[in-house]
Amino acid sequence: MDTGMWPVLPDVERDQWDYLPGRTLGPLRMDMHQEEAIAALAAHGFTTRSDGYSPGWDPVRFAREDTPTSQAAVECYFHADGELAYVLVDGRLGPQVTCGGIRLIGRVPSQLAQEMEAHAVTYDTGLRFSPTGDLFCDGFQLELGAQRAGDHVVSWALFFVAGDDHSVTRDAAPEAVWHRW
Repeated sequence: MDTGMWPVLPDVERDQWDYLPGRTLGPLRMDMHQEEAIAALAAHGFTTRSDGYSPGWDPVRFAREDTPTSQAAVECYFHADGELAYVLVDGRLGPQVTCGGIRLIGRVPSQLAQEMEAHAVTYDTGLRFSPTGDLFCDGFQLELGAQRAGDHVVSWALFFVAGDDHSVTRDAAPEAVWHRW
């Protein structure tokens, strides 16, 4: 692993998670409460980090003990009642997440967009664009973005359970998720 200012884990060093939209993300169920999510990630070698504040949300940040930086690999945001609302997977340090056969994390954004488009054509689903122009398939219940990795950018993802209007869920997300570096 690169231990410089902008480390990016290669896929072979990342945990490998599957995502079933609106249901499960690796060891997490999208209806878990905070204590359950902490226990599930701890069982997979993640420790909690309290390195930030997000107004109106109860975030818990997770990292591997051997991670050379203080940045979290996974951030979970919980509703006031303690139920999981959003999971952000970091593009540089987070687990590799696969949905519909597409690897979502730590990717060159243009290559990821090509795979999303091919998936949409193959399975006759719609496509959506995030406010920042990133492309993803209807039904995936996520938002994609790009974050800096030195002189390059890699993809990150925000996972959630979308209601009838995907944009309402996206727009209600914690402000902190849109500022990845």
